[in-house]
Amino acid sequence: MDQNPELAKQITEKIVERMERSKTPIPIGISNRHVHLDQAHWDVLFGKGAQPRKFRTVKQPGFYACFETVDLEGPKGRVEKVRLIAPHRPKSQIEISRTDAAVLGLKPPVRDSGKLEGSSPVRVIGPKGSIELKEGLIIARRHIHFHPLEARSMGVRDGEIVRVRAGNGGPRELVFEQVLIRVSDQFSLELHIDTDEANAAWVKTGDVVNIC
Repeated sequence: MDQNPELAKQITEKIVERMERSKTPIPIGISNRHVHLDQAHWDVLFGKGAQPRKFRTVKQPGFYACFETVDLEGPKGRVEKVRLIAPHRPKSQIEISRTDAAVLGLKPPVRDSGKLEGSSPVRVIGPKGSIELKEGLIIARRHIHFHPLEARSMGVRDGEIVRVRAGNGGPRELVFEQVLIRVSDQFSLELHIDTDEANAAWVKTGDVVNIC
C-alpha cells in the first residue's frame, strides 16, 4: 500500500488539535424564553418615550435583561412574563423552547438568530398595547459564542458545526450534535442552549461543556 507522509502528518495534526480543544471548558448560558424588539414594536407595547430598564447584565457584551416583560398568545394558550433583552434590534425576534411552543399551540422552526423569514407568527401583549407579529418566533439553534481570539486558540471558525459533551459524569450526560460556532469581536465564550436542552442534560448556567 502506498504511503503518504504528508497526509499522515496532516491527519495527526488535526487529531492533536481536536484533542487540545476538547480540554478547554466552555461555560453554559441557559437561554430562557426572551424577546428582542425593534423600536416600532417597543413603542406600541410600552409607549413612545419609554426606555428599557436594566434588570441585570448578561454575559454577552452590550446586552442586558430588562425589567419589562410581555405575554405571548397563540391558538391554544398564553406564556406570560417573557423578558425583554435590550438594546433594541432592527427586527423583532422572540426565542422560546419547544415546551413553550406546545403551550401556545405553535410550531416555530429551529433557526439561527436573525434568520426569521418564514418563522412563526405570534401575538405579543404589552402594558400599552399588542401586536400581531407575522413572523419572528423561533426556537434558537444551539450555538457557541466565540471572540476571535478564543476561536483562534481553539482552532474553530465561524459557521463550523461541532459536537459538545454536556453534564460530564452526571446521570444525564449527553452529546449535543449540530452545535453552531459563531465568531465575533462582540462575543464572549459561551454555549447557548434553551431550557429544554439544559433539563435534558441536567445542567445549569455556569456549568461547563467541552467540544468533543
